Amino acid sequence: MVGLKKKGLIAAVIAVLMLLLTACGGGKGNSITISSKGFSEQDILANMVKLLVENNTDIKVNLKNNLSDNVLFEAFKKGDIDAYVEYTGTALLQYLKKDPLYDDKQVYDEVYKAYKEQYKWTWLEPIGFNDTYALAIRQEDADKYGITTTSQLAEQSDKFVFGSAQEFLNRPDGLPAIKEKYNMKFKDVKAFGAQLDYQALSQKQVDAIIVYTTDGRIPANKIKVLEDDKHLFLPYDAVPIIKDSVLEKHPELKDVLNKLAGKITDDQMQVLNGKVDNEKQKAEDVAKQFLTEQGLLK
Repeated sequence: MVGLKKKGLIAAVIAVLMLLLTACGGGKGNSITISSKGFSEQDILANMVKLLVENNTDIKVNLKNNLSDNVLFEAFKKGDIDAYVEYTGTALLQYLKKDPLYDDKQVYDEVYKAYKEQYKWTWLEPIGFNDTYALAIRQEDADKYGITTTSQLAEQSDKFVFGSAQEFLNRPDGLPAIKEKYNMKFKDVKAFGAQLDYQALSQKQVDAIIVYTTDGRIPANKIKVLEDDKHLFLPYDAVPIIKDSVLEKHPELKDVLNKLAGKITDDQMQVLNGKVDNEKQKAEDVAKQFLTEQGLLK
């Protein structure tokens, strides 16, 4: 009789342990792990994904923040994370080591296929913005000279002084590529230290700089980002990606994460980033406010 009681107790303990194991871990049971690369834009997007998942499902989301590209990719390959927002150009060049492509659909199709075959991950629908390089000038100069595209700047480039960090002046895909692609002939070229580009532009030490298209400092400094009309720079479209095994277990996540599809433009992302970088708002609060305004939170 005592032996039967012991066996019954052991069986009960094993059953409890199995339930606990099922409820824990990334992509297991009722929780998934989402990652961020640790800068404002990524933190905002990760919180948007978390809020959407927890608002539309009964799945618990664990956030892993501040992972560098290389650390995140290793965690991705090991299966330590289940979903995050990636950039098409980053995946193509940095992770897959493919040759550059300049059409956004071609880049998307290439990374979609490679990730599916090599890693069993799915790229969902693009969020809408492209966080890539672009030339930028002061808004007052854009208005004065009627410039909205990089080709239009090239036509009047002899009136403009270009400035950037030394590294961009020399790298093959930097200033040399701009000169060749657009036949750009700046009046002068100046080098300055990292992070001094916006200051140099606002103080009129230079007239044109290179920017990331979703930088939160753009609207704050009244800067006009020029259209890269000859597609010199690689597209870096932001897209949620997720493990196939998680989608198989939680197929509803596809529709939930695709609620972000086409919802954020470059200009909108600039404003959202500015709220974190310039106004020091919390990324979670910025994400929640935007989703609420878009009618995406219940």
